[in-house]
Parts: sequence; structure tokens; C-alpha cells
Amino acid sequence: MEDTRATSRTLACALTLTLVGGVIGCDSDLAAEEAEAGAQADVSVMATVGTATISRAEVEDLVASQLRDLDRQRQQVLEQGLEQMVEKKLVELEAAKRGVTVDELMEAEVDSKIGEVTDADVDAFYEENKARIPQPKEQVAGQIRDYLSQQRGAEVRKTLMDGLRASYAVASYLEPLRMEVDTDGFPGKGSEDAPVTIVEFSDFECPFCSRVVPTLERISERYGDQVRIVFRQFPLDNLHPNARKAAEASLCAEEQGKFWEMHDAMFANQRQLQVAQLKRHAGELGLDAGAFDECLDSGRHAAQVQADVDAGAEAGVTGTPAFLINGRFLSGAQPFEAFEKVIEDELRRAAGS
Repeated sequence: MEDTRATSRTLACALTLTLVGGVIGCDSDLAAEEAEAGAQADVSVMATVGTATISRAEVEDLVASQLRDLDRQRQQVLEQGLEQMVEKKLVELEAAKRGVTVDELMEAEVDSKIGEVTDADVDAFYEENKARIPQPKEQVAGQIRDYLSQQRGAEVRKTLMDGLRASYAVASYLEPLRMEVDTDGFPGKGSEDAPVTIVEFSDFECPFCSRVVPTLERISERYGDQVRIVFRQFPLDNLHPNARKAAEASLCAEEQGKFWEMHDAMFANQRQLQVAQLKRHAGELGLDAGAFDECLDSGRHAAQVQADVDAGAEAGVTGTPAFLINGRFLSGAQPFEAFEKVIEDELRRAAGS
């Protein structure tokens, strides 16, 4: 079909040239038409401009970050929808087993167990959080009461669902969205054969990064050789002027086998990250001062730090801390339970495979 069109176009141009004896741009028209025909045959081409082509890869590279965000949003929606459907089926199965309606089951196992939120409960919550609540207690007491009731309801419901999941066979076949990032040769702790690898992108001057350190320690204690933690640098220069040099300092310490000791020292002293203070930390850790100072002053690891930043950005990291758990993205200083949920799922998948 396309060959026939091109041939017809060539004959028409030749006839016109014979009749008028002039050049009227048939060659460029024909080239454009041939380019369009070729583009239609090549699915990797998204558009043509004259004789030039625009490939799908070029467009995807241009909007890569937006596409990653859309992929994550789609995955989150799918996961939330799947969770709702699984819980709906669990409740229906249990209600049928007991010979009651779904509403009767939820009333017996959730609503009746929430209990009344007392004035003492409201007072205790307000006193504990009043630094973040600008209004007087009398103005927000009702909101606090509703919040505590909803929180209790969520906890009771979770207990019910956890029990039902243990009673009925639940298997998820929704594959998580994963981002690949290199882990070889970077500071890490835990078995290299661990079924779960957590890659952390972090900033030594970031307060949220320091808050998640105890959580990661708890993960290591809880899971042992089942989880490996790999550290990669992501200094936020616009927020933390000392973070990049601190990142280099950690890698200078790694040369002497004390990355994690320096890691802990810097997170414990986030206001002491200027070069002189970094050198003092190294001395207190028993590092060879001359070798450490030469390493830090030379900027030997500056390129590696930037390579980490580039790798993080390519994986979709925009802030710290950020984690990839077997490639599954988790952002922020999340509580232990958020990590636990993903880790347990990955361990189940590994056991299933």
C-alpha cells in the first residue's frame, strides 16, 4: 500500500515537471511522505517533523520522572484496590462460616470493641500533643474524640483482618513496581545472600535521616541475615551545606574499614559536620589521621558521591531518606511497621519462589 502511494506520487511529480518545466519541490514532498510512511511502519517512532523522526525512547527520556510518578501512583491505586477486595472477600467468607450477615459480623468484631473515648482520654491526648495544637482544648475536644475513636476502630479492624488472613489462604499475584539500582561495592551490612536488600539514599545532615537510624537498627536485629542494608549518598546541597563533604568523609572512613562507625558518629552529631569537625570525629574513632585528612582534602570520593546522587535521581529519589526494598520504593522516615510490611511480603515471595 505504502509502496503504491510512493510510486503514484513519483509519477505525478514527473508529469507535472514535464508539463510546466520547472522545479516545484516534489523531492521534498516525496521525502516527507516517505518519512511518514516509514514512521507508521516503525512503532518506535512517535512523530515526524519533515524528514526528521522523534522516537518513543527520546520522549520517554524527556518525561522519565513524570512517567515514574505515574507508574507509582498507578501501583498504589492497584494495591489499595486489591487490599479492599481481599478484605471484602475475607469478611464475606467469615460471615458465611458463622451464619451471620457482614454487618452483624462487623458489629460484633469491630464496632462493639472500640469502646467509649472518655474525657480522660481526650485530656491525655491534648496534653501530649498541645505543642502542635494551637487551639484551646475546649475547641478541639470533639475532633480529638472522633480521631481517637477512628484510630481505635482501625486498630480493632486490623486485628480482625490479621486473624482472618491467618485463617484463610490469601495469595497475591500483583507484582510490585520495582526500580533497579546497583548495590555492588557500596557500604553495606548483613549477608550478601540475604533475600531482602534495602538500599538507603541518605544525607548525613538531614534530621529525618537520623530519626530512621534506630528503625534500621531494629530491622537488622529482627531479621538478621534475611535483610541486607546498603547505604548510598544523596546530599541535599540546597538544604544542607555540609552534607556533601560529610558523605565524602564516610567513604574516607570506609577506606579504613570504619564506614558504619563514622556513619553513627555523624548522625549523632549532625551540627558538627564541618571539615575540621569531621577530622576530629575520625580521630576519636581511631582512624589514621594523616590518611583520612589526605583523603578528605583531596576530594577523592567526590565523583562517587555524585554518582550516587545521579543513581538516586534516576530511580526517582527527590528527598531523603529514601529506600528501595528489593527495588520497591519507600520514602521518608517511616516507622518500623512500614518496613516490616514490605519485608514480610518479600520474604513470603522469596519462600514461594
